Amino acid sequence: MKKLILILLIASVNDSMAQKLNVVDPVKFLALGDSYTIGESVAPAERWPVQLAEALRRKGLSCPDPTIIATTGWRTDNLKDAIQQAHLKPEYTLVSLLIGVNNYYQGKSVEAYGPEFEGLLSTAIALAGGQRAHVFVVSIPDYGYTPFGKDKQITITLGIDRFNAANKAIAIRMGVTYIDITGISRRGLADADLVAGDGLHPSGKMYTAWTALILEHLKIARPADEGNNTPTTPENGIRDARYSLKVYPNPFHDILQVQSHAAPSPNRRLSLLTSTGETIKHVLLDTQGTILIPTADLAAGTYFLSLRDQDTEVLREPIVKH
Repeated sequence: MKKLILILLIASVNDSMAQKLNVVDPVKFLALGDSYTIGESVAPAERWPVQLAEALRRKGLSCPDPTIIATTGWRTDNLKDAIQQAHLKPEYTLVSLLIGVNNYYQGKSVEAYGPEFEGLLSTAIALAGGQRAHVFVVSIPDYGYTPFGKDKQITITLGIDRFNAANKAIAIRMGVTYIDITGISRRGLADADLVAGDGLHPSGKMYTAWTALILEHLKIARPADEGNNTPTTPENGIRDARYSLKVYPNPFHDILQVQSHAAPSPNRRLSLLTSTGETIKHVLLDTQGTILIPTADLAAGTYFLSLRDQDTEVLREPIVKH
């Protein structure tokens, strides 16, 4: 019986991983990360986000060079600060997230990494206009398989595996495609051409292999297929037609206007949350008409509107303040 349960669990995970990453023409690509995204020690054309954009153009899609928010040495908290300072709009049709190696390298705990990574993934979804099918997570490569890390390879590999287990679980739970490139990175000692001249970072050749793997997950979708206005539940991304909100303007400034399409109820409550899920304001949806939420006191950034019925969260929508 235990064997059967294990088989079913594995099948369930494989089904989740088989989810395709939707790409809509024209493509507007945002890549979030650290040295592995900015391409430390390789030419700009060899960075994997740049290679991916070029590959999409070869498929006939309109895809300008990606916007890259990434710097060598960044942890999750550094990336969060940089995103806030960039004042990005929720207009991207493809968003990637690869972050965490420096949390591990600098001795930060995986327990602290998890919530910070989840907050960044929520922000990535918001910047993709709430479309989870436009977002993907790339696993952390294993630098234990480089000349720099080979003397501590066993320890590094165990650490990277723990951080990847955390980000993979979060990506699957949030309904986001997860692309595991770590196995490719573990060819670095067997094939010296996969490591850049600094003896630590991936080479352009390795980034080409990553790009090929990412392309295997892609599905070209028409904009009409996207269903932009249908809400999803935050737990598993399943669409629920019983609840929807009309939120405008988005992005917003000093006032946020909300219309709920569900019948008024004293048991239904709307909450304004930070990008990390902390509650800022509560509004009861016990009257009809448009609700005005003052927001002049909020800093610019990404937020969420959370709709709860009784004690159950039935909807979470990303919003952005300029």
